[in-house]
Amino acid sequence: MWLGCRGWLPIFVRERFNLLFLSFARTWSGRRAPMAEMLSTGAEAASGLRALAQQNGDADGDSRVERPPERPEPAAQGVKLAPEVGKQTAGSEEPALLAAPGPGKRKKRRGAAGERIVPPPKKRRAGVSFGDEHFAETSYYFEGGLRKVRPYYFDFRTYCKGRWVGHSLLHVFSTEFRAQPLAYYEAAVRAGRLHLNEEPVRDLSIVLKDNDFLRNTVHRHEPPVTAEPVRLLAENEDMVVVDKPSSIPVHPCGRFRHNTVIFILGKEHQLKELHPLHRLDRLTSGVLMFAKTAAVSERIHEQVRDRQLEKEYVCRVEGEFPTEEVTCKEPILVVSYKVGVCRVDTRGKPCETVFRRLSYNGHSSVVQCRPLTGRTHQIRVHLQFLGHPILNDPIYNSVAWGPSRGRGGHIPKTDEELLRDLVAEHQAKQSLDVLDLCEVDLTPGLTDSTAPSSELGKDHLEDLAASAQTMDGILEAAPQDLDTMALAPGNAAETDVVNQEVDPLCAECRLVRQDPLPQDLVMFLHALRYKGPGFEYFSPMPTWAQDDWQED
Repeated sequence: MWLGCRGWLPIFVRERFNLLFLSFARTWSGRRAPMAEMLSTGAEAASGLRALAQQNGDADGDSRVERPPERPEPAAQGVKLAPEVGKQTAGSEEPALLAAPGPGKRKKRRGAAGERIVPPPKKRRAGVSFGDEHFAETSYYFEGGLRKVRPYYFDFRTYCKGRWVGHSLLHVFSTEFRAQPLAYYEAAVRAGRLHLNEEPVRDLSIVLKDNDFLRNTVHRHEPPVTAEPVRLLAENEDMVVVDKPSSIPVHPCGRFRHNTVIFILGKEHQLKELHPLHRLDRLTSGVLMFAKTAAVSERIHEQVRDRQLEKEYVCRVEGEFPTEEVTCKEPILVVSYKVGVCRVDTRGKPCETVFRRLSYNGHSSVVQCRPLTGRTHQIRVHLQFLGHPILNDPIYNSVAWGPSRGRGGHIPKTDEELLRDLVAEHQAKQSLDVLDLCEVDLTPGLTDSTAPSSELGKDHLEDLAASAQTMDGILEAAPQDLDTMALAPGNAAETDVVNQEVDPLCAECRLVRQDPLPQDLVMFLHALRYKGPGFEYFSPMPTWAQDDWQED
């Protein structure tokens, strides 16, 4: 700025510079240029120059130019807004900027009376980060060879999605969350379960804005998993390597949170802030590697991208697998991310898997698998295509694929029909968890329209909402928060209401499910070995891959 050169120029020269700059600024402001002038001078300046500076800026010698906001904002209490650029008169006593925020500070906005203000979004921590407050949400118990999680209260949190802006909560729930009837959400509102920007929702007709923060408190049930422990294979300053049992997901997803490897390692081995280095399907067992730091994670992932990692799996498949080595390069397409189903299709992504038979017992074969790419369900889909699906694969060895069960890519039905038939099969077996689904996830497109509805009547939900309000009132009196506490029956007279394992509004609490058998949670696919630059980890050969294994 020209005004920064005062002190070594004569006063009249400085005055001439200032007048020229003021004339230039006014000319541009007449053209609606988005700028505000702030002129200042020192104490030794002449009185004429001082008056000019006071008319157009700050008197502390700091010159600023600030871009005005795109739309007018209500003034904060005790702060005056500057007049619009180009409308400030020569005799105005209002400076162009009276309250500039300090460096790194955000101007607080207070709305007019009755206006709903949306707070700015909070920054989220990157990476997998779970601590003691998360692990304390509930507890495990073991029964019948299964690891079970006691039901608990959990807050689902989300910022308003772009497609929701301008729509009411009622519209969002009725179009995107149709698993529950609207009467349920109305009951949840009355029970104080829904919050918008940390304020209880009173009316579902409220219209959502950008950056709105939603919190929905639900009663959460997790499916049981095998009671087999997560064994440590190796640990050093960089990595943790475990032998993952079948049926346990790697990290929280879908209905699983505490029954995951991440949570089990945190609770039972005090291993936290881990970074998964590769994927294993929930039903797949074997070598699973974690990095202890983000730097190690990035280094290993770079090796994966450069195909420096060797992966070896073992599985048991239907029939007599060829004795010679078989390479399958069929592309794989995802049919449904929600249900978790893929198939061979020319529109899919390129894949390559090398297979070699290890043994054959007259009915099934043990096969070594070396995937050279890393597509979802790659080994399982390629074996299905070759006509030798994994012996007990609940998805790719299903009759839902047709008489040939997908051999050679022959599927005599549309994708929609395939998904519907797969869901119907597992719904009849009460094994929707295999598809990472539950009853409330089922949409009309995935189910038979003649299936009975599980919706409750509105009158009954109103009674349940009253019970839930009573329960929430008791919980609010406790020092902990709903999303972090493990509830205990406090008042014996209120046990049925306070007990965390039973909730009046929870649809899962009204369902009677038969526990799976532990052997039903095992799929015959195992990650046997992972090798990379400077490391190699093995897992023991599973029982079902032994030569003396007897089929039931």
